[in-house]
Amino acid sequence: MSIAIAIDGPAGAGKSTISKSAAKQLGFIYIDTGALYRTVGLAASRAGVEPVEGKEVDDLLSKITVELTFNDKGEQVVLLDKEDVSGLIRTPEASMMASKISAIPSVRAYLLDLQRDMAKKNNVIMDGRDIGTVILPDAKVKIFLTASPEARAERRYKELVEKGMDVKYEDILEDVKTRDYNDMHREIAPLKQADDAILADTTEIDLQGSIDLIVKIIKENS
Repeated sequence: MSIAIAIDGPAGAGKSTISKSAAKQLGFIYIDTGALYRTVGLAASRAGVEPVEGKEVDDLLSKITVELTFNDKGEQVVLLDKEDVSGLIRTPEASMMASKISAIPSVRAYLLDLQRDMAKKNNVIMDGRDIGTVILPDAKVKIFLTASPEARAERRYKELVEKGMDVKYEDILEDVKTRDYNDMHREIAPLKQADDAILADTTEIDLQGSIDLIVKIIKENS
């Protein structure tokens, strides 16, 4: 029987990096659900479709294919109509688009079965905003991974600067706070800690310490 680990938390909490490393240590498959929403958001941007509920978005969903695959290194690859868009979806613009697109019920329904099917077939660590509350409510272990907005913005700022991008910390902090508000106040599956989730606050912990903490929580509770 497969084991599912649900890791939820706000934007910039390091869920992807930490979950990916934890999965590698534990021999699980890592599934970054946020990448799915970013990919649908990218498709909407390319098609000039506004990320609001309605016929345009529904029509877009009927025309695109979104897939998660893994390369020979075990790394997740996201495909939009067979195109590898793994790098294209990692921008602040894609992040904001994902926040808007994920509030649309038809988009969430479109991606729900894909996510659940992967968890049924594999031992997975799945991260996102509503994994423990909506996508995998029966997950073996649920973790709510968070850090202060300032800490999350600083980490994101350093990451983008290292990639050679011209960004301002203040702009990223504002984006983080806006994303938090949007995610927590949306009508469909708002961001919140599941009642049975374990809180992991990494504000004062470095990356390796955060990975060690998550692995420890999973081992002790699964």
